Amino acid sequence: MAWWKSWIEQEGVTVKSSSHFNPDPDAETLYKAMKGIGVGSQLLSHQAAAFAFPSSALTSVSPWGQQGHLCCNPAGTNEQAIIDVLTKRSNTQRQQIAKSFKAQFGKDLTETLKSELSGKFERLIVALMYPPYRYEAKELHDAMKGSRDDVSSFVDPGLALQDAQDLYAAGEKIRGTDEMKFITILCTRSATHLLRVKCTQNLHSYFAERLYYAMKGAGTRDGTLIRNIVSRSEIDLNLIKCHFKKMYGKTLSSMIMEDTSGDYKNALLSLVGSDP
Repeated sequence: MAWWKSWIEQEGVTVKSSSHFNPDPDAETLYKAMKGIGVGSQLLSHQAAAFAFPSSALTSVSPWGQQGHLCCNPAGTNEQAIIDVLTKRSNTQRQQIAKSFKAQFGKDLTETLKSELSGKFERLIVALMYPPYRYEAKELHDAMKGSRDDVSSFVDPGLALQDAQDLYAAGEKIRGTDEMKFITILCTRSATHLLRVKCTQNLHSYFAERLYYAMKGAGTRDGTLIRNIVSRSEIDLNLIKCHFKKMYGKTLSSMIMEDTSGDYKNALLSLVGSDP
């Protein structure tokens, strides 16, 4: 039943499209959240020019300086505002926000985020801004360059699932065997990939395991953590969370809280959502 499949898929999603979505105010919120942009000197100088306060009107508590110019003390980047917008919108909506940001302010949103943020928090937020197909392509490219933190074990789970289905259809499901399908898959896939094909019958347990071992032990494999949460948040992360709790006796969010910190932790928790 199509409606049942659709309901199950929706139940698995932790990041859903925002209702009554309008990209323009979201883009403006992001603009104002980043230091030197929303309260930048150019904007303030325009505001200052619009007013003509006499010197006698200035007081010690006024935000205006002795020469009638507005004093600007940049408050820095409002990371929480960025989290509130970008982790609560679907990927499609984020792409619309980026277009609005460019149209309103003449700046590339992703590049602006890169210039304003840093570290693991930047890595996570920038990952959210990629369309899914571009993000997967980037991750594969990074893996081939050897810049990933888990190169040896990377597998495209979607491809593994498709291969498992193809092998089943070619061998067990029908009489006779589609030998070319077996040859193509078995001769062109990596050994790691082929080992993972067998895991696709319980894909949620596979991802739960990946997330657990990304945080277990000394140090965090942040690339694995970010990639799996970002890529599954609009697919089946709720279902993965349930398997995680059954397999390890703790919730995914509790482990994130133990293993990460700061804005990075807050953004991850926002994407993961409430505990099952």
